[in-house]
Amino acid sequence: MTDAGRPRIDLARVVVGQEEERLVLEVLRSGMLAQGPMVGRLEAAFAELAGTAHAVAVSSGTVALVAALQALGIGPGDEVVTSPLTFGATLNAILQVGATARFADVGDDLTMDPAALARALDRPARAVLPVHLYGYPAGMDAIVQLAAEAGAAVVEDAAQAVGASIDGRPVGSFGTGCFSLYATKNVTTGEGGVVTTDDAGVAAGIRLLRGQGMRDRYVYERVGHNYRMTDLQAAVGLPQLARLDRIVAERQANARFLTEGLAGLPGIVLPPSAPGRAHVFHLYVIRVTAASRATRAELMAHLDRRGVESAIVYPRAVYDYPCYRNHPRVCLEPCPRAESLAGEVLALPVRPGLTRLDLGRIVDALAEVLSPRSFRLQPVFGSPLSPVGGSAAGA
Repeated sequence: MTDAGRPRIDLARVVVGQEEERLVLEVLRSGMLAQGPMVGRLEAAFAELAGTAHAVAVSSGTVALVAALQALGIGPGDEVVTSPLTFGATLNAILQVGATARFADVGDDLTMDPAALARALDRPARAVLPVHLYGYPAGMDAIVQLAAEAGAAVVEDAAQAVGASIDGRPVGSFGTGCFSLYATKNVTTGEGGVVTTDDAGVAAGIRLLRGQGMRDRYVYERVGHNYRMTDLQAAVGLPQLARLDRIVAERQANARFLTEGLAGLPGIVLPPSAPGRAHVFHLYVIRVTAASRATRAELMAHLDRRGVESAIVYPRAVYDYPCYRNHPRVCLEPCPRAESLAGEVLALPVRPGLTRLDLGRIVDALAEVLSPRSFRLQPVFGSPLSPVGGSAAGA
């Protein structure tokens, strides 16, 4: 069966409005297309959002991680402990600065497990790099305490977590925060990143790094790079930052709808939730366990037939690729929880712009397969479905 003729529900959709167009046109007419005053405005808005003294805009989220590590003086001979359940950029950044990567396994919430971190810090580490995965904050209170006891800096991979917080404290303010403004993120500039910090020395170091190491024109103080963001990019991001509360509220409302609709379906685990941890739902990720009446692949195929995009984010522990397994600066400590959970995760659409009918279609498509009832004649939320049998293979 297919949902022919009905619009496909995509995981991500870039939406920009008149204010973005106005600011981009303002930049084009100004003649200042490279880094300029619009970048400064974005930095000020980001510092206010993160509650930090400084925010430095750079060319990507990966660059934010690299620059943060470099500004903290981390390089060859140093070890950095990070999460094994993350995008490759997290690991690439550690390797790019010449450091050695180690891993602390994740907990049931898919973020760094403080108990695993405590074990990993039995060996000296220069930095701890937790990941706020899918928009859900890691347990920063415990992580910060453990890092402080070990004399390690904290670098937050907040690439997916713009606007997330713990007990009202924004992510990116617990250590050196690194954000991505890539096209699919909750706030986008197409490409771009931001580093947030209360450390004036770190902020100054990143500003040096992004401008070829120059304090003043042709006055070089260190080996640098071109890490700059353009004013055109900043013009796209500024209006989104201004309406971030609405963006997050819509994602959270969509997530609540999905959670209420999917609650009780056997064999799946819904996204984590803990008091005080504000999830901004860059992605709505369920876990498809061995108790499910269909495999993850079968569910994905069924969702595709129903016109619903889904994705596996991420399919393996980040170190589980030949380029990393054979790398001399990747320590292959066992992370069985991450390896197991990577076999279960499945991302569903939660983006702004989804209607109740769209969300109902997502719920109904999963309920068709996972409901303990062997035969469904009526949809849960009014999406016009045909009767189906009790397995994805029979749908």
